[in-house]
Amino acid sequence: MSHCLRNDQSQSREKLPELSELTPAEQSSLCRFMQLALVEARKAADEGEIPIGAVLVHKSEIVARAHNAREKSKNPLHHAEMAALEEGGKRLDNWRLSETTLYVTLEPCLMCLGAVLQARVGGLVFGCTDPKRASAHLFPSLSNQSSITANNHTLQITGGILENECAALLKDFFETKREKKG
Repeated sequence: MSHCLRNDQSQSREKLPELSELTPAEQSSLCRFMQLALVEARKAADEGEIPIGAVLVHKSEIVARAHNAREKSKNPLHHAEMAALEEGGKRLDNWRLSETTLYVTLEPCLMCLGAVLQARVGGLVFGCTDPKRASAHLFPSLSNQSSITANNHTLQITGGILENECAALLKDFFETKREKKG
């Protein structure tokens, strides 16, 4: 099996599990669900949207898949994470999604992270970090976080799953977009 956690040791990673610490089933699940989020991200790119995809999983079952749709809908709220949370809440008939894990190809923005916390999602797994947030003071990257506690709830966080694939998809999308402008 390929190594699906990031290899970068230049940043503190003590809070994130090493691949060797996970069971084969856990390793397989992390990669499998992130691969499905990448499928959604590719759909977004094909539609001219920023290629971000999300998959919401409840007890090892996929309850929602989504990708960015802001351009198509003309709605700034139509991020992949928001759509997956909305669909998941409807499918599970509950706004409390505490027994779910959200897989998303890029670490969530402030709006989406707020929604994840409000929905009481149990786990967040993201592919790559947002390089624009590396030096942000208002809303720093989640890359060194293992959890966030808010609203009497703790969100478990794992980042860097299929990081290179997630980052490459975004990079290629924006390079192509710049070439078309130029």
